[in-house]
Amino acid sequence: MAVPATSDIVSDLQLALAAADLADAVTLPFFRRPALSVETKADMSPVTEADKAAEAAVRDLVRAERASDAVLGEEMGSSGGGDRRWFIDPIDGTVNFVRGIPVWATLIGLEIAGEIMVGVVSAPALGRRWWAARGHGAFAGVPGQSGVRISVSPIGTLAEATVSAGGVGRFAFPARVARLAASVERDRGFGDFWSHVLVAEGACEVGLDPVVSIWDIAPLQVIVEEAGGKFTDLSGERRVDGGSAISSNGLVHEAVVAALSADGAQL
Repeated sequence: MAVPATSDIVSDLQLALAAADLADAVTLPFFRRPALSVETKADMSPVTEADKAAEAAVRDLVRAERASDAVLGEEMGSSGGGDRRWFIDPIDGTVNFVRGIPVWATLIGLEIAGEIMVGVVSAPALGRRWWAARGHGAFAGVPGQSGVRISVSPIGTLAEATVSAGGVGRFAFPARVARLAASVERDRGFGDFWSHVLVAEGACEVGLDPVVSIWDIAPLQVIVEEAGGKFTDLSGERRVDGGSAISSNGLVHEAVVAALSADGAQL
């Protein structure tokens, strides 16, 4: 693929960060609001007025600044076409949002010619944001402020690793996940975006997601990879449309894929 000029990618990242600022300004006032309006979608997942308002605000900004770009969002579907496509998950972790748990975020990603080039994850209730542009490294910090460069951990064995699995009961093969958990130093269930940004920061070695949509993970791929890690589906294929996700520091990735395989490699 033709790699966009550095100045273009930086401009796209700045737009994504501005969109995250806008989304934070929309979502945070709704958080823990007693009269929050919540509906149930066809897939039985919740959607709030904050989800809808945040996605609309980000779409409006992208439309104003990149009128020819396509957009795919969780709540409002797909629009436009071409080689450039923005992904929007206005609130990743809507159940947490509804329950008053501060682990939720707006996810914004940009795909160019099939490659995720820009990613921003903003978690205003945690006071935390993560971002990356392909070839420019990954960063984390306080929303609206400059951040520090982040990198994955140097731990090279599962026996020393921390694994975070987003809901063991949602995996088609929970016994394999349990076997993996038994082989590591500690297992946690941070869930949603948080597992993967913790991998990018070096706080965990592995993040697992059994069931995801492309907007759930598109920005996470570039953040993890720019931090020096690896991001694939559960079969080990590098893609964001495979319906599942493994993020890792790269050093333990093959061992994780093997542990989750049907035959279950010896750990």
